[in-house]
Amino acid sequence: MARSLKVAVQMDPIDSINIDADSTFALMLEAQARGHSLWHYEVRHMALKEGAARPAGTKREERLFARGHAVTVARQKGAHYSFGPMETRDLGSMDVVLMRQDPPFDMAYITATHMLEHIQPGTLVVNDPAAVRNAPEKIMVTHFPHLMPPTLITWDLEAIRAFRAEYKDIIVKPLYGNGGAGVFRIKPDDENLAALLEMHFARSREPLMFQRYEAAVRRGDKRIILVDGEPAGAVNRVPAEGEARSNMHVGGRAEKSPLTARDLEICAAIGPTLRDQGLIFVGIDVIGDYLTEINVTSPTGLQEIARFDGVRIEAAIWDRIEEKVEPGVAA
Repeated sequence: MARSLKVAVQMDPIDSINIDADSTFALMLEAQARGHSLWHYEVRHMALKEGAARPAGTKREERLFARGHAVTVARQKGAHYSFGPMETRDLGSMDVVLMRQDPPFDMAYITATHMLEHIQPGTLVVNDPAAVRNAPEKIMVTHFPHLMPPTLITWDLEAIRAFRAEYKDIIVKPLYGNGGAGVFRIKPDDENLAALLEMHFARSREPLMFQRYEAAVRRGDKRIILVDGEPAGAVNRVPAEGEARSNMHVGGRAEKSPLTARDLEICAAIGPTLRDQGLIFVGIDVIGDYLTEINVTSPTGLQEIARFDGVRIEAAIWDRIEEKVEPGVAA
């Protein structure tokens, strides 16, 4: 890389992260090791302001700025970051913005993507905010129906009953949650589906996703990381006994997992779309032979894959970012 980049990291509060698991932290360590300067801010401290009035017929200047801190990071528990003083910066003056705050994918998240579009293409936003907005993870996957298990997204109670009658054992998911929150398995003899639907639709106007339960999940839910559309590594997440979800924070066990021929087939099918849409860092979920989610908002898994395979995917991500910021300059 020919020069040090100015990198803004839009993320949740850094003081509470798990430095042994957090993928944003791994990305920050790698950027810092390459000589890039880091600046941290939370999305709630971002603002879009129009410039002063211009003469008739000329465009008004728009400016996206945020309050945050210059930051250095270290793999040291209890002292993993050091902030400079609070300051306001024009995000359009940054070379790169990493959009890494966690879902839920709600109107606040969507508004942040609209705001970040104002600094493009002068600043590279990873992942592309318009593509993130148009690709909520549980809906983007429906553009690849030949790779999915049987799936239904609806509000309609009759459609839900018909789906359950056909597939018997099903999974119910909120469309815009994260981390496995609100995910239920409804077995054929379970009498709680009606009550679950009543509770959800009394609190939300959003539809739900229903998928056929895949028994292969007992062997694990594989997270595969793609960098600019190319598979870079994987980790298997095995649910705890008595738990339908494989997410690590609810007791899932991480284990080494090579990429199978089917995994590579899935990646080859979706990779060109991810690359064309500017989705540099993506995590997909595969259960057995089926693609279940495409995670583009704040994917995780970098540190788990590194521990099992010794692959530092954060380096590949920064190689690609640097190539996009300065095309033709070798990393």
